[in-house]
Amino acid sequence: MNDFQKALFDQIQNKANIQPDEIFKVAHSVQNADFSDEGTVRDLVQQLSHLANKPIPKQKEDKLVQTIVNNNLPKDLSALGQLFKK
Repeated sequence: MNDFQKALFDQIQNKANIQPDEIFKVAHSVQNADFSDEGTVRDLVQQLSHLANKPIPKQKEDKLVQTIVNNNLPKDLSALGQLFKK
């Protein structure tokens, strides 16, 4: 792992209290995931919510799932951040 990656994982761990091995586990599990399948996406959203210890209200979860399933994700990080704040 290079210095940039280590710094990134350290920052994630400090802000969200998520261990790097947990991130790799999730990344590996979704490597061949079908993001057009609502069940798969909903499971991933719930898994990430649990990892971050940040409950997601049902309405927000539904909106995130539909956005991902319908491939309506924003093209830049700023717009993506706004999606999660809504």
